[in-house]
Amino acid sequence: MGKRKTWSIKEELLTKSREAMLSAVQIFNNPNIHFKSETYIVLSTISWTYLLHAYFRDKGIEYRYHTAKNGRKRYDRTKRKAYKFYELERCLNCDESPVESIVAANLRFLIGLRHEIEHQMTNKIDEYLSARFQACCLNYNDAIKSLFDTKYGIDKHLSFSLQFSSIKDEHAAQLRQFTDLPQNISAYINAFDDDLTEQEFNDSRFAYRVLYVPKIVNKKGQADKVIEFLKADSPAAQHINKEYVVIKDRELKKHLPTQICKSMQAKGFTKFKMYQHTQLWQSLNAKGEGKGFGVQVENMWYWYEKWVEVVEMHCNENKERYI
Repeated sequence: MGKRKTWSIKEELLTKSREAMLSAVQIFNNPNIHFKSETYIVLSTISWTYLLHAYFRDKGIEYRYHTAKNGRKRYDRTKRKAYKFYELERCLNCDESPVESIVAANLRFLIGLRHEIEHQMTNKIDEYLSARFQACCLNYNDAIKSLFDTKYGIDKHLSFSLQFSSIKDEHAAQLRQFTDLPQNISAYINAFDDDLTEQEFNDSRFAYRVLYVPKIVNKKGQADKVIEFLKADSPAAQHINKEYVVIKDRELKKHLPTQICKSMQAKGFTKFKMYQHTQLWQSLNAKGEGKGFGVQVENMWYWYEKWVEVVEMHCNENKERYI
């Protein structure tokens, strides 16, 4: 009887988990709905939470909040006396979590973003973050099949959401700097991404990025396919990736003033501190429009690598002042 109940709850968790993710995808792909990203984040978080609850239950791992007292577990409960089960972030932090670190990074990004958007209305974040939403969905499909059974996969229900518009250079620059996002959201994205390594940031399990290019053909019949998938090691794919790297490298890394000072001090310029840094950028009007040395996000100014090079050159030319 006990086993029957455990199996039933696990199956119910898996069923609701799948439905939550499918609902998230369907809503995000619905052109008549404008509250896409916010809804997707909430539903996908619930989906992953139920999936991990089902996994913990299947493996006999405790996933209720509790404290140990006199060798016995004392469970935390709500005001209505219901058990308090682990939220998604707590599930990811468990030693027994089966989620890979890069997949967990994608989920932690969405969790943090949810914390930001639950306090105020957002706008225009769909096109910025769709690659991370796509990765979340594909990661989920892989996870539910590998942790349970391929029959639970949602492959046949997934489809591509195509954006039928072109992106001009000025639009691309705006996307990279998040200039038209709410300040709290842009600051959160920049801070989260800065903590990732280059390899983590470019991992498809963190953000599933698809590059669309015009298809040139010799015959009319060859142009019927909307999307063509190429092997990663094929000559055509390698050429496209090289072109993409050129674009990617234009995404400028950002530095805080304190980071720049610490970097200079590590190079031996121990007397170069915040005061000297402030004097330098003021004397060169480095924050002036058109200088291209940095960008203001929320109330914080971030410096580009271009400025760090200027600072290092200045330190080298004035060694006697800073060593």
